[in-house]
Amino acid sequence: MRLLKPAKAGTYESNDIYIMLYPIEEATKIEVESIVSELYGKRIREVIETVLDEYKLTNVYVKAIDKGALDYAIRARLVTAIKRGLEHE
Repeated sequence: MRLLKPAKAGTYESNDIYIMLYPIEEATKIEVESIVSELYGKRIREVIETVLDEYKLTNVYVKAIDKGALDYAIRARLVTAIKRGLEHE
């Protein structure tokens, strides 16, 4: 499945995570900025990869700006962004 348009979920001001998705031609790329990166950066990336796999989403650039979100919040924001990116205008 391919993303139809750029999409986002969350806000810079929220205290969990802000997710931005962009369709790209290359292989999927995930960029994570986090205040807890040293401890949980790998886990954040795993959650993102799992959701992308569940939606069979490829060729997408994911930028996540995390402020200590729990797994369920990461998942919810990412699913919201995916659904927004798959909607036709």
